[in-house]
Amino acid sequence: MNNPRPKVRISRALGIPLTPKAVEYFERRPYPPGEHGRKRRKESDYSTRLREKQRLRAQYDISETQLRAAFDRARRAGGKTGEALIQDLESRLDATVLRAGFARTIYQARQFVTHQHVLVNGKRVDRPSYRLEPGDFVQIAEKSRTKEPFVVAASGAHATAPAYLEVRLADLVARVERVPDRDEVPVVCEEQLVVEHYSR
Repeated sequence: MNNPRPKVRISRALGIPLTPKAVEYFERRPYPPGEHGRKRRKESDYSTRLREKQRLRAQYDISETQLRAAFDRARRAGGKTGEALIQDLESRLDATVLRAGFARTIYQARQFVTHQHVLVNGKRVDRPSYRLEPGDFVQIAEKSRTKEPFVVAASGAHATAPAYLEVRLADLVARVERVPDRDEVPVVCEEQLVVEHYSR
């Protein structure tokens, strides 16, 4: 998602901090940016659903086309579409690099993948949207591990890995154990509103 607006501004517009740096700004100014940001405006149902969709897109840093494709796959999967949508997005390679604690933000995770620092089952993969399955191994390439961002990651500076990933942080290796439950995914979103947005 190549949005020219700074991440802090986007964070304030969507009501969620998207990066660690945005957290402090967000705490100081928890209202939307702009002249009328402090005034509470009554949102229509459409606006509420649209904002929730934009929140989800922003947290995974994906395009509208990518989110729509994930929704279509989730709908075909059967069961709860909203939960299946989150599970589909969590299977992305860049999301897994972030959750494993190899990157500080989704933007950094995406960059690591596109710059070919990441291997899947021993092979270099440079597509952030590559979808992983249980049993897949994700690791940082051996030649990349001495670079500062990965030394920092290996020290445990980033997020604690969720239970659906088995992570050996010192080796920068992760294994996808299973499909995550919704409550294990640290994404701020009422996904049912996203389902309603696409279903209308």
